[in-house]
Order: sequence, then C-alpha cells, then structure tokens
Amino acid sequence: MCVRLRQGRAEDVTVYSDDPVAQAHAWLDQGARELHVVDLDGAFAGEPRHTGVIGAVARALPIPVQAGGGLRTDAQIERLLAEGVARAIVGTRALESVAALHHLVARFGERIAVGIDARDGFVQVRGWVETTGTTAIDLARQAEGAGVRTIIYTDTATDGMLGGPNLNAMEQMCRAVSCRIIASGGVSAPEHVTALKALGCPNLYGAIVGKALYDGKTTLSAMMAAAQEKDAGEV
Repeated sequence: MCVRLRQGRAEDVTVYSDDPVAQAHAWLDQGARELHVVDLDGAFAGEPRHTGVIGAVARALPIPVQAGGGLRTDAQIERLLAEGVARAIVGTRALESVAALHHLVARFGERIAVGIDARDGFVQVRGWVETTGTTAIDLARQAEGAGVRTIIYTDTATDGMLGGPNLNAMEQMCRAVSCRIIASGGVSAPEHVTALKALGCPNLYGAIVGKALYDGKTTLSAMMAAAQEKDAGEV
C-alpha cells in the first residue's frame, strides 16, 4: 500500500493506494523525474519488508528510484540494488558505524545515499522513535568523509505537517558539506520550493514532496514549475 505518516508516527497513518506500481506510474505520467520510496514497515522493524514491491516499482519506471527503510546489512542493500533501485538509503547503519559506511561506499559507490532524519538538530533513528546525541551536521560530515555523495535530510518536526520546510536547518546542512542535499519535510507548496532555491545553496539538489501531492494540496507540475523558475537576474 502507499501510505503517509504524520511526523513519522505509525499510529497516524493515511492510506492512499493499494497498488504502488500504479501509483508510481501516475507520478510518472504527471512528469516525475525521480521517485523516493520508503519501506515504512522495514524502518520500524529494522529489516526490509517490501523489497520485492519496491523492485517492481523500480523496474516499471524509466526514471531513477531511490529507496530505504530498515537497511542494516550488505545483503539487504545488494538485493535492493539488484532489484533496479538507483540509490539505497541507509540511516541507522550510517550512524552506528562510520567504518561500515566507508565499506558500503567502496563497494556500491554513488548508489549509497545517507538519510539523516533530525529533530531540533539531533539525529533520530529506527523509524524516528529514538533520538540520539549526534547532531545532523556531524553525521553529514562523517558521511561526506566516507565518500557519500547524496544526503536526504529530513526535519522530522515538519514532515507531513504541510507547513513548509525548516529553512534555517536546511541552509546549515547545505553549508556544512559539499555533497548533494535533498530536502525533505514540510515541502508542500510552490512557494516552499522557491524559498529553498532562495537559500542559494549550489548543492541543494532537490526536494521530496509527498503528503501535499497525495492530499491534493498542490500538483507535481506546479512544484516542478517552481523548481525550474529562473532566479531574479538569471538569464
């Protein structure tokens, strides 16, 4: 099923579709250029639960699909990538072992991305049920030092709230590292995309939009138009 959680709470779930492949095709038809998928059951369980379904989505689309949720072992990551996923997102494992992150990058290269989920600047793991003493900035720097080229940064306080991203936190993250940053959490209107662009961070690669699209608060075409608008003075 395609679902969304409000601030990552398993008890606050909305079901949008019982056919992930059909839903993925719907986003493709609306102009999606990349797709972000999270195995939410896997995130809470600590091991992937829907690798086959995610693989079916990846094989059905001609665009890159990145996915994560509960990836703890090399074998789990290898299987997900073998299913056709472009990037495997690790979170808890990245925090637990920098050495493991070095190993993953050496083995899988740029197909490894790190998901950093944080509240009040501190990393949350295991489906956001545990807040650590590590700052998001410190983890991002460790990931970059291990060779990671893509970080998905989620401000969990804004995720699913439709109130806009945490611009200050996002700017701090982008300024702290040089690798690509994908913004997540609260991005729900074209003006939010415009505000992210106005930060002027060259390594801000993209933004993830979920609940606002499923709820019909905005459209993918409107969000993409905002992303492609030229800045003032740009020719």
